[in-house]
Formats: sequence, C-alpha cells, structure tokens
Amino acid sequence: MIPIYNCREDYLRETLRSVLCQNPGVADMQIEVIDNCSTIGDPEAVVREMGGGRIEYHRQPTNVGIIENFNACINRARGQWVHILHGDDTVRSDFYGRARSGITAHPEVGAALCRTIYMDEDSQWTGLAELEGRTPGVLDGSFAERQLLDQRIQFVGIVVRRTTYEDLGGFRSSLPHCLDWDMWKRIALTKAVYYDPEPMACYRLHMAADSSRLVATGENVMEERRSIEYSCAELPPEYAPLVRRAARKAAGVRALRRARQLWRNGQRAAAWRQFTEGMRCSLAPAVLARSAYFLLRTVVH
Repeated sequence: MIPIYNCREDYLRETLRSVLCQNPGVADMQIEVIDNCSTIGDPEAVVREMGGGRIEYHRQPTNVGIIENFNACINRARGQWVHILHGDDTVRSDFYGRARSGITAHPEVGAALCRTIYMDEDSQWTGLAELEGRTPGVLDGSFAERQLLDQRIQFVGIVVRRTTYEDLGGFRSSLPHCLDWDMWKRIALTKAVYYDPEPMACYRLHMAADSSRLVATGENVMEERRSIEYSCAELPPEYAPLVRRAARKAAGVRALRRARQLWRNGQRAAAWRQFTEGMRCSLAPAVLARSAYFLLRTVVH
C-alpha cells in the first residue's frame, strides 16, 4: 500500500519498480497507490505507465491528512499482511520473499522487520540502521525498551499483520507527525516482532520530505514529547517515570545533535528551534553538556 501526496514522479517510478520486480502475482499481493489528492504532477499516469494494469490507483476526493491516508491504507488492504511503502522509498529484491519466510517460520509474530539502508536524494546509500539482532529471529524484550527511547523503525522496513493494526486501532489522529514512532512502540510492547538483519529496505532522506519541514519548525521534538507521554500512560506506574526520564533525555540529545548539524549546514533558524525544543525535553547532564557545546560553537564563534 503506497500512500502519496505530491510525490516526485521519478521517485514514485523507482518505488513501483522495486515492488514490481518481485511481484508474486495478483493472488498473493495487492499493489495499490493511495493518492491524498495531489495537486501537482499526474501520479495516475505514472501508475498506468509502470503497472500496466497490475497496480491499483485510488485518489482521495479531498486531502484527508496524513493520518487518515495511512489508515486508509489499512482499511483498503485486502491481505493478511500490510506493507505501507512511501512513494519515495524502495525495497531490495527478495524483500517480500524473506519477509514471507520469516512470518511463516514464526506464525506468532504481529510484525516483521528488517534492517534499513539510508539513502540520499540521488539514491546513493549513506548509512545503515543499527542492528537489533545478528541472526534472523523473534526479538526479545530489550527491543521494546530500545524502541521506547528512540525511533528505530522506518515504514519501508516493516510489514505488519492486518489484525495487529486493527487491534491497536490504527494510527493515532493526535500524533500526525509522530504517528510511526507511536505505532512501532505500541507494536513492540504488545506483539512479538520478527527481525531479519539483512538490509532489505531503503529509506530516502531529502529536504522535500515532510520530516525536513518539521525539523525546521521544531514540531518534530514537540511531538516526540507528546508521544513519550502517551507511551508512559500505558506502562506500569512503577516503570513509567524511569522511561519518561530516559526517553526525554534521549529526545533532548537528538535535538541538540540536529541543532549542531543544522548550524553547520547554514540553517540557523532551524538550529535554534531544535536547540530550544531540546532544552525543553530534559535538563539531564548529557543534554546540558551538549547545549553548552552548541552555544560555544555558535554564539561565541
């Protein structure tokens, strides 16, 4: 299920090509583009060109927002497993074959995850996600603890059992910009997750992405704090304060790191917004040390 909105046509072609090259047939895989009422380009023409009738196309009558478009992916999916694939990301050959093997071998899991490759605007690989395990298998409880502190999963790298999404009520409408981290935390806390350490999914980082706009305004950090509160409300009372402190400290550290990088890139207004929101997350020593370093390298310089 491929949700899009004003997606670059060359990216969409690359996304569709990566799926079609491992197409197992209509009986085994639904491929559908869900267009959130794009205002530029002609994505339907791209779907016709690339799919030759194999890919379904659905256009929302009005822009329903990112949350409802993602939930529409779940509602429109007919299969037992749902892969929500952004129109600028790609999967490597045998992504679906390996996912199928993992969930067949472990029918108890509610989601299957692989390691993610990060790529730039030109599809050049720039890095790898951290390993969650060195061999394929079901992740232990420490994964949920790590996921509570940091966003360790990208949409492109995870397929989710349809009933998992339904049990959890879909994506929260109150977290439009932190919906993925919130969902992956809920899955990690309530469902068994299969993990394949082979890098099979490619996540694109580029300035046109919605996440880049959020970084520029600081909204990404504000939503992280709200997401932390949601998660802590669902944890045992004796455990929640520890998670809250650790998660807010981690959010503050991430924001300060982004502030330094943005400053080096000349995006000074965005850097200050990340700095301000990072300081609101936590006054832990690790955050204060990074804030002092940022000030020394910016204001004093």
